[in-house]
Amino acid sequence: MNFLPTLKALVRAYQAFEDYSAPHIRSLGLTPVQFDVIATLVNQPPMTFKELGFKTLISKSALTGVVERMAQKGMLTICDNPDDARSQKIALSIKGKKIFIKVFPAHIHHLDTAFNQLSENQLIDIKESLQKLRAVFLTKGNINEP
Repeated sequence: MNFLPTLKALVRAYQAFEDYSAPHIRSLGLTPVQFDVIATLVNQPPMTFKELGFKTLISKSALTGVVERMAQKGMLTICDNPDDARSQKIALSIKGKKIFIKVFPAHIHHLDTAFNQLSENQLIDIKESLQKLRAVFLTKGNINEP
């Protein structure tokens, strides 16, 4: 069980990231989940709930409510899937794109102030380590990405 310190460090790093990122997103008028959905859908063709859930890592049950509320606020459009009558496709509306244009650069600048404390080599090492860790779980779990 020599992985436990690594697991603890990973979880603590994620929690610290959320504690740094989420309040800023909320100050911009969005929840972190709404920001995730908008950032995922921008410049993408409409996608199904399943595709969006996989790309955002939000459970389908939670995603349904979030998407419906965002559609009610005019941020998203939901339409029938021409390829599968049993599903729907979700797209960013014009209002959603305007929100993205307003909040994304501000949040990237906010994150930049933290990530600038790391060297280019440190960022590369962290990215490569996280990719290796992810690959271990994908291989062991036989998870297929859409």
